[in-house]
Amino acid sequence: MKAGFVDKLVAKLDRLDPSVVQSIVDRLREEKGFFVQVFQALREGVILIDGGGQVSFLNQAACGFFGLDGESSVGKNMSELVRGMDWSALMEQPHVVSRDMEVFYPERRYLHFYLAPIVDRDMRSGWVMIVNDLTSDRAETQAAIESERLGALTMLAAGVAHEIGNPLNSLGIHLQLLDRKIRKLAAGDRQLLEEHLSTARQEIQRLDGILKQFLQAIRPSALRREKVRIQTICEDVLRLLEPELSARGIAVVMDLQETLPVLDLDPIQMHQVFHNLLRNAAQAMPNDTHGCITIRIDSNDYELKIQIADNGMGISPEQMGTMFEPYRSTKEGGSGLGLLIVRRIIREHGGEMEIESREGLGTNVSFYLPITEKKARLLPRADEIIEINP
Repeated sequence: MKAGFVDKLVAKLDRLDPSVVQSIVDRLREEKGFFVQVFQALREGVILIDGGGQVSFLNQAACGFFGLDGESSVGKNMSELVRGMDWSALMEQPHVVSRDMEVFYPERRYLHFYLAPIVDRDMRSGWVMIVNDLTSDRAETQAAIESERLGALTMLAAGVAHEIGNPLNSLGIHLQLLDRKIRKLAAGDRQLLEEHLSTARQEIQRLDGILKQFLQAIRPSALRREKVRIQTICEDVLRLLEPELSARGIAVVMDLQETLPVLDLDPIQMHQVFHNLLRNAAQAMPNDTHGCITIRIDSNDYELKIQIADNGMGISPEQMGTMFEPYRSTKEGGSGLGLLIVRRIIREHGGEMEIESREGLGTNVSFYLPITEKKARLLPRADEIIEINP
């Protein structure tokens, strides 16, 4: 209906036949229902806010973004429905407000919204808010940045391997020659020289280890899969680390599902994953306290979930933001490559990992491994989908 039609209708309401009024009301109801269906079909969130800041309408997309119930949300103030935002200040703006926001419930999302005033007869009567989900776009951007970063590191690694690897090999050969010469000297003359020689060898080994770790962190490697039990790999690593854990009084609690599936994994690489994560957990414990590492392994029909939690010092929010960047380490003298290697190995197995930590309370590292190989599947046609009504 044209603008102003309702005003004219109200002015002539007492002179119209009731049947005409009823037909007009029915038509208005139909048009309202049509527009509601249009708004509900949009993937963008739509929220209508009246002059008092109360929500008068919101579509299903907006409910999904903010974890709201459509019926109970109508009539409530925006500051009550979406907390943490100064909606009063935003609504005081005389122009369209365009901002990005991050929400954490019902799931973490990155959203962009437009808040535009609705003007009726030169007076502001409310606002319309249009919300777009940018989560996948941000994830794609982050993945592209990470890919570029790894590409640059790969090129750097090739240069490092050539410029440092060859001189290290040459130094090792010359140290062997020096060792032969030193052995021919008298015992009193060679003691000091042997000490210097041992120090040089240790430093060369350390440089060689850093180089290998750096290359391993960024260079893809072929998986040698075989049937293994993940709990067996975990137990093998714990036996290897047992002297260190016992010496520091660190307890280990195992919480395993009664029956766990056998997976096709590279046992050597998965051994490295557990070794890095368990050593990180142990080193996160202050020396003057008796810490505890909890290992939980369970599964569902699709994936295996492994959690390694400690009650150590935790990680600050600033450090969490640079967790997977090379040479950013929370440990003194650390290379910052350990977690980068772990994540690469897990992703090469088709899995993913996540880290939760609170400073002073501890860290929980979870990673997921698919039970079955992820393959493409043909989706059913629209006429093959059977809708089941509860």
